[in-house]
Parts: sequence; structure tokens; C-alpha cells
Amino acid sequence: MVQAWIRQPESRSFDEILPRLHDFHYLHNAPYRAFCQSLGVDSLVARWRDIPCVPQSAFKHADLRSFPATETVQTFRTSGTTGEGFGQHHFRTLEVYETAVREGWRHAGLPSGPFLVIAPHPEEAPHSSLSHMLATLAAKEEFIAPRGVIDLNRLRDLSAPVCLLGTALGFLHVVEGLRSERIVLPAGSTAMETGGYKGSGRYIERADLYTMIGEKLGIAPGNIINEYGMTELSSQFYAKGPRGLHESPPWVRAVVVDPVTLQDVAEGETGILLIYDGANVGSVVGIRTQDLAVKRGNAFELLGRDPSALPRGCSRAADEWLTS
Repeated sequence: MVQAWIRQPESRSFDEILPRLHDFHYLHNAPYRAFCQSLGVDSLVARWRDIPCVPQSAFKHADLRSFPATETVQTFRTSGTTGEGFGQHHFRTLEVYETAVREGWRHAGLPSGPFLVIAPHPEEAPHSSLSHMLATLAAKEEFIAPRGVIDLNRLRDLSAPVCLLGTALGFLHVVEGLRSERIVLPAGSTAMETGGYKGSGRYIERADLYTMIGEKLGIAPGNIINEYGMTELSSQFYAKGPRGLHESPPWVRAVVVDPVTLQDVAEGETGILLIYDGANVGSVVGIRTQDLAVKRGNAFELLGRDPSALPRGCSRAADEWLTS
């Protein structure tokens, strides 16, 4: 049902699908049921906004799995390298996840390839949701940083447009690896970066990074895309250009709320992100993130992590792999 809905989101309403998923998770996910009961929420809700959002940190402390553990085919993990423990997201099937990746990319109007990927392949990072997401889009031979060493010759030898995929820190490694050299990629080339300075001690504004990529690789800043996602989700958000807003695919909702009251903030105000992901069929659909954002109509302007939150994430793990 959900997979067909993702392919044809106009066929069902959000208020039809999300409450049914909540009911399923309530019945089959004991930690989630206990969380709902502590808030006085039953298995039946009338609207998707009535579904409680589990704190993102709960994925580190509870087994948020709506199926028997023996049926697990994949577990994605956050980096867990700061001592706060792993966040884990379990899957009974990856079909819905992979459909959401492909359809989300298509819905955002992004290039169909070919790709070059500056990140570990799933064979090198089997628990990385980022690696699996990138491998869902790109072929194995399009990964150009085996064992963390970026093959810059693959960039030098291009004769046709390409879409580069990687973390922000991965792109910074490319820029710095070129030193004084400049490679002008074929006209029409694009790039997608996933953020990823977490815990590295480095930070560059998105606009400044895009300028650097433009200067070194000849990709116009307006042709660079930022991806926002996390291990605990099955779907991604994309923003085009240095100041673009992140937009949801049709089966996802992002709501900016007051961190204390959890009520929607007004247009232009800052709050934390609540995300309702209809592709999260095996865990929970509502997640209270640790990220700050500004409400901009039906989109949001991402500000970054709450300063009090510990750094973590699959993009951070990918960056540590590149610098190890």
C-alpha cells in the first residue's frame, strides 16, 4: 500500500495513510506504544498531526521495530563515535526505503545521472544509511573514493555532464586535494552535498562552499543541491542553490514548532523540526529532530543542529571514513 502511494501520492491522502501506519506501529511496536500511552494517545487518531513524535534520541535507547527482530534484513546506524551510543533504524524490507529515495529524487527534479560518488560504498560501510541511499541512485563503479582515497582522475577525465554526490566535507577534500589546479567539468554538471561537518571542528557556510566548488570545478552554485536526511528517516529533503529552501516529497511533512509547547511557529519564526515520514513503515512515522529551522511556507530554512545536541549522523561517519 505505502509503496504504491509513494509512486502515486495523489492516489491517497496523508490523513488516510499516516493514521493507519500509526495504528500499525502502536499495535506492533511496544516501546512506541508505551510512549503513546504516556501521552494519553491511543492507537486510533483522526489526523496525522495527532500522531506523537518520538524524540530522535529514542533510536539510541529503544528497539523501535514494528516487526519481529528475526525478520530484520538491514539495520542502519548513526556514527556513535562521541560516546553517546548508536542510533539504530531497523528494516524488514528495503523496498519502500529505496522507492522513497528514487521517487524523492525524481520529485525534486534532480538529474538522472550519470553520477560520481564521494562516499563509501555500502560494502565498505554496511550500516550507513547515506551509503545505501547513494547506492540506490548510483552504480557501484560510480563510487570514486575507495577506502577513503578520492580518485581525482575520474573528474579530470570527464567528457560528458555528471552529477557529483557526497558530503560537504567530502567536497572540501576535493577542493583542497586539487590545490592550485582547477577542473572545469563538462557544461551541465551538477552536485549534491549532504552537509556533514559534524564533529570535524570545521564549518563553512553553504554559500561559501558552493562558491569554492564553482571556482574549482566550474559548477554554478545554482546547480548545487543540499540534501537533508538522517538515519532515522527513510526519505530526504532537497534545497537547490546556496540559499534554497528544503521541500518535502508528497509522502512526508516537516513542521517547525516551538521546542517547549510543540505548537506550530508563525511564518518566519524559528523552532525545531518535527518530521512525519510516510515511508517509515517498520519503525515510527513521527520524529522530533534535534535540528533548528525557520518556517517558510510549506518549506523550511534549515539552520542546523540545536547547539545543545551531541554531534552524530551518517554523514559524519562518512567524513571520518574519508579522513581516517
